[in-house]
Amino acid sequence: MNLVVLGATGMVGRRVVAEAAGVRGHRVLALSRKGEVVGDGVTGVAVDAGDSGTLAEVLAGAGADAFVLAVRSHPVDEDFLVGVTRTVLDAAARLGVRVLVVGGAGALRSPGEGELLVARDPVYVPDALRAVAEAGVAQLRSCEGHFGADWVYLSPPGLLEPGERTGRYRRGTDTLLADAAGRSWISAEDLAVAVLDELEGGGGVRHFTVVADGEDEYPYPGSSG
Repeated sequence: MNLVVLGATGMVGRRVVAEAAGVRGHRVLALSRKGEVVGDGVTGVAVDAGDSGTLAEVLAGAGADAFVLAVRSHPVDEDFLVGVTRTVLDAAARLGVRVLVVGGAGALRSPGEGELLVARDPVYVPDALRAVAEAGVAQLRSCEGHFGADWVYLSPPGLLEPGERTGRYRRGTDTLLADAAGRSWISAEDLAVAVLDELEGGGGVRHFTVVADGEDEYPYPGSSG
């Protein structure tokens, strides 16, 4: 496949590029502010994600089979995140290209709490992280309100951090997952595996999540965005 990864120098984006090009042999156009991602099968391009006109132009000329949106803002900027998402969805709809959005755990339902979202459950998200979690919810809502694009939204589990690629994970739908010990965690490397598995096969749902699978000892998160 020809893939475009937007946010290619971030924690998730960099690993998606490595999984796509280095492991699976796909061709990747890696978009980031500085365009510094390089490697076999990878072309780095500098793009300001907030410049909707330039971004749309780059996407239109990419010849891509799919877009991966793995952008975050620090400090959190919900308007920026939603705006970039809409730009990518608009371009995808015009081109007939699939979009995988790597979003936030806050958009998931809290286990055992009915329709309560993780973003609004203090068990998982303290006040200091509420804005980050709510931005992910707004991003999902922008996808749900876009009826022209073929999109899928991937929420990570409670904690996402650099680690090892095991190639194993457990998949769910729109409720936060944890293992038997109560850990809701996955490495960014294994999240990238899930991204490429979805793009290569597809699970038939709009919103899904994953969690680490196996007997390794993983830390339990205190909270998530």
